[in-house]
Amino acid sequence: MGSVRPRVGDVGLAVLVTAVGVIGTVAANRWSGHGMRGMHGVDGLAVAFVLVAGVALAWRRRVPLVVLGVVAAAVTGYLVSGFRYGPILFALLVAVYTAARHRPPRTAGIAAGAVVVLVWAQTLITGPGWPGLLPAAAWVVVPFAAGLVVRTQTEAVARHRAEALRQRVDDERLRIAQEVHDVVGHGLAAIKMQADVALHVLPKKPEQAEIALDAISRTSSDALDELRSTLAMVRTGTGRGPEPGLERVHDLVHRTREAGVDVALRVRGERPELPRAVDLTGYRVLQESLTNVLRHGPEQRAEVTVDYAPEEVRIEVTNPSPAGPGGDGLGIPGMRRRVEALGGEFDAGASGGRFRVRARLPIGDRP
Repeated sequence: MGSVRPRVGDVGLAVLVTAVGVIGTVAANRWSGHGMRGMHGVDGLAVAFVLVAGVALAWRRRVPLVVLGVVAAAVTGYLVSGFRYGPILFALLVAVYTAARHRPPRTAGIAAGAVVVLVWAQTLITGPGWPGLLPAAAWVVVPFAAGLVVRTQTEAVARHRAEALRQRVDDERLRIAQEVHDVVGHGLAAIKMQADVALHVLPKKPEQAEIALDAISRTSSDALDELRSTLAMVRTGTGRGPEPGLERVHDLVHRTREAGVDVALRVRGERPELPRAVDLTGYRVLQESLTNVLRHGPEQRAEVTVDYAPEEVRIEVTNPSPAGPGGDGLGIPGMRRRVEALGGEFDAGASGGRFRVRARLPIGDRP
């Protein structure tokens, strides 16, 4: 359908230009009379030139340079034959514009230059002489410049759209990488901690090792379920099972405690209806913060505060780790991007011998 409409438009334009050319040429000849300074009256040859120039425009976007050559030849033949200036020049205008609009500037410029030479040549041969050079050339230069400007603007818009599309693709890839990092990182950190506990107590307290192994099994199952849901959402746009959110903060804290971290949880205020993006971001901030405690905290303790208000959610996670997580991973930069993308505020750093993560998430109609 996209290729049919331009074709129909080209045919319609060709019919219109041809009709205007024939009718206008005949009418102008009748109104102005014959024999003006060597100009011939309109006859069958003049109408033939007009028809050729107009009908050729039906292929203007398919073969613009060929059409330009045909129209230029018809117009030159018309003028060299001694017929007066008339509506046939509209066909030349359209052909030159199309060549400049749909072909690279260098190619279109060569073709337009050839047309100018033809027009100038016939002007020198048939008159009105040198004073008529600029008006004659204007029928080529003006539409060529207009077509070039439109082409440049169209290409600029296309480049902007392509760049915006690439940026959206890059952002989506980063989002997916962040989701997988958060899900897998937290699960593996908890499993490692539980496995270390199991190996430590296995020789002397097998029953404690069994508890740790059972926790590993549950943690791995939860992580796999969440990973499958994330990947399903990426593939189809819909998730499976319960999506992570702040309503599951108690489950997250429970799993972290099973991994060996002493977590103190405080929830203040009544949880309002949260936008999905805010709910998920809050959960991921808590998840990544507790994962960092598992990985880097010299003391396996953390304090988690979730403060609900009508217009925002405030999250704070502290632990006795003055240095905090190191390296160039996705953790803290990822949390910062998530929060700031929602118009919130994020801060992470050491203060008073503790590492503290703070996030403020506004509740509102945000993407």
